[in-house]
Amino acid sequence: MNLADMLTYADIGQLTAIAGRYQCDCKRNSKHDLIQSILITLGSRDFMESHIRSCTPEELRFLNTLLFDERSHFSLEDLLAAARQASFDAPAGKTGGYREMVSRFKSGGWLFSGASQQSKYLFQVPEDLKNRFRERMGEYIKEKVSGSCEPAMYRGEGDLLAEDLLLFLRYVKENNPELNQEGALYKRYQQGLMNALQIPEPLLGKGGWRFGYGRACEHYPPRLALLYDYARHRRFIAEEGYRLQVTLAGEALLAEGKSERLMQIFLFWLKLYKGAVPNLPSIVYWISKSAGEWVTVSSLVEGIGWLIKPFYYDDAASILEQRILRMMLHLGMIRLGETPGGPVVMMTPWGMEAATPRRLPK
Repeated sequence: MNLADMLTYADIGQLTAIAGRYQCDCKRNSKHDLIQSILITLGSRDFMESHIRSCTPEELRFLNTLLFDERSHFSLEDLLAAARQASFDAPAGKTGGYREMVSRFKSGGWLFSGASQQSKYLFQVPEDLKNRFRERMGEYIKEKVSGSCEPAMYRGEGDLLAEDLLLFLRYVKENNPELNQEGALYKRYQQGLMNALQIPEPLLGKGGWRFGYGRACEHYPPRLALLYDYARHRRFIAEEGYRLQVTLAGEALLAEGKSERLMQIFLFWLKLYKGAVPNLPSIVYWISKSAGEWVTVSSLVEGIGWLIKPFYYDDAASILEQRILRMMLHLGMIRLGETPGGPVVMMTPWGMEAATPRRLPK
């Protein structure tokens, strides 16, 4: 429902609170006057811009979470969890508490109780406010992102990830590679596999921490780890004893000789990384809105990095550059180039299509 519909179902107490929050000039004992005044205020051209600029980072992250959640209704526990997640860098005692944040958005006209008996203890966000927030938030982020000239050379991987999945399966079928006691391919097989793929990566060295980005990330570099986890998820491969084998499903894919759709691998990647980057779908979307033309990676970090919660030893910049942009390159969603001023990036047409909100899972 839109704001006008939700205001109609709201009780006069919430309407009075909203009108008081925005200093609406109306009769406080008239529900009709309250609704009309609130609609005029919240519907004005300047409202969303001034609202975004007056919000704290944690408040904007809270709204961003609600914006990209596919659920139409939220429990109070859902909202408190979103407020907690959004407040990762707020100084202790400065947020006013998570319940206070939820209350502020209720009195601000962003959250309304459900209208039916089944949903009266749940909350909704008006669809038209969501759309206007998404539009203005995109402009707010783009203000911080700097354009760049086209680099002399750039890298794009197109459909190579999907094609390499077939090469990965073919290598496993032909070599029946051995696994060590940790369940990882021995290095000689990893190197043989890299030699068989179109996009090789350096093998992992000793030391360092590796967890949170899929099961295979502990043993393999990121692109291969994604291929491995995806193949296991789709049951194209199986770890039988100390051997890695192609399953009947993998045999069928090889016999067909047709690559998986990149969209399937992209959606799997979003789910695989969501433990470490819970708001990954929204980050991908904001990159698409900011990088329709060549932009500097450093300015993307400035414009979007504040939305990313650090994950153990990964700070926001390294998550954006290494975990997100690098994987979007492998997924064929961006082109990456180098200029005298540093690395630059631009979305591909396929990347723009994939990043649209209707395709992004929560």
